[in-house]
Amino acid sequence: MKTTFHLESYLTDGVENIISGLLKATMHNPKESCFMAKYAAQSKRSSKLRREAQKNGQHVPPFLIASITTQCNLHCKGCYARANHSCYDREPTGNARQLLRAERWGSIFQQAADLGIGFILLAGGEPFVRRDVLTTAGEYSSILFPVFTNGTMFDMDYLELLDQKRNLIPIVSIEGNRETTDARRGAGIYQQLRSALQELHNRGLLFGASVTVTKENLVEVLSDSFIDELSVNGCKAIIYVEYVPVDHQTADLALDDEARKRMVQRLDDARTGRSDMLMVSFPGDEKSSGGCLAAGRGFFHINAFGGAEPCPFSPYSDINVSDTSLRESLQSSLFQKLQQGCLMREHTGGCVLFEQETQVKMLLKEST
Repeated sequence: MKTTFHLESYLTDGVENIISGLLKATMHNPKESCFMAKYAAQSKRSSKLRREAQKNGQHVPPFLIASITTQCNLHCKGCYARANHSCYDREPTGNARQLLRAERWGSIFQQAADLGIGFILLAGGEPFVRRDVLTTAGEYSSILFPVFTNGTMFDMDYLELLDQKRNLIPIVSIEGNRETTDARRGAGIYQQLRSALQELHNRGLLFGASVTVTKENLVEVLSDSFIDELSVNGCKAIIYVEYVPVDHQTADLALDDEARKRMVQRLDDARTGRSDMLMVSFPGDEKSSGGCLAAGRGFFHINAFGGAEPCPFSPYSDINVSDTSLRESLQSSLFQKLQQGCLMREHTGGCVLFEQETQVKMLLKEST
């Protein structure tokens, strides 16, 4: 008999599995293990808050993605953020939209904790240009903040902050070996990343790696040699992010169903016997979760100006967290419409909303 799918159970189990994996991954690091044990207790409280909200008719996702800046110091090939004009060399000035201040982000983090959101992924741009926001995030110990970074901006002050605030976990972007990484991120970046990872490892800091997976680097980044090299250098988690095209001309780089099946199988094999390392994929096999998890089903995205969006790869918003509460943002008219239609559709690339861009724009027009 076919088992009925329960989204909340799927997400809650996923969060608990991540925490369990991190506890195993840090068992030889007493300081980190102590923090993770405390966070595990906080996570149970967060799960309880979400369950209570569900009973009252409101679904609260366990994850949130927050892009805290539009500034980045690199020009990576195929960067989605630069292609959709949400990433620049410098922050906007003059009459342009104003970035959310650190105090406002602090309010958002507190609201998230009160709702039971236990993971907030910090992104950009390059989030390490916002020292004020990262310092603020470190004060919310009930939330784990994976910080997706290009790994080029660690300095002594940041290393001290990461040591003191263990809920800030750098997730360093790497594309594969030296040739592959430098080809996308710039000459010399691979060696700079190696040095940064070694410094994090020497200090006993928990960190992970983020890998953008395309048809071109799929075999390389899922190989034992690549994973072993990261492990030797102290990496405790690898997050594989399926490539989302910047335009339809690069759509052939996105994983199709066959490539995705190979990735799932390879990850299953790679996890065997690797209790010291957590490996997850995003978005992974969406069919097992009943459809895309964006627009509040599993997570949603807040851009640097406060707009609540379905996800970073679908930058459309009909509500701003500067004007309303986080709880009310979850009831966004756009989110509700997407949950009823687009998120459940079949797709061939790395993102269902990318393929349904025209429909998303139509729904946005109806919602504003």
